[in-house]
Amino acid sequence: MIVKIVVLFLVAMGVLAMFGKLRFPGQKRLSSAKCKGCGRYRIGRGPCACGKDKLK
Repeated sequence: MIVKIVVLFLVAMGVLAMFGKLRFPGQKRLSSAKCKGCGRYRIGRGPCACGKDKLK
């Protein structure tokens, strides 16, 4: 009985791991919203507060 529970737990963890590897829509847009200098998320279209990211 315990072996059955352990096997079901491992299968469930495997399924969750597969879903975690999926690419969700909008993920590319989120990664491009980060400052290339410090890695923080930029809010709006202006430059980052760290001053390293110089945008137009």
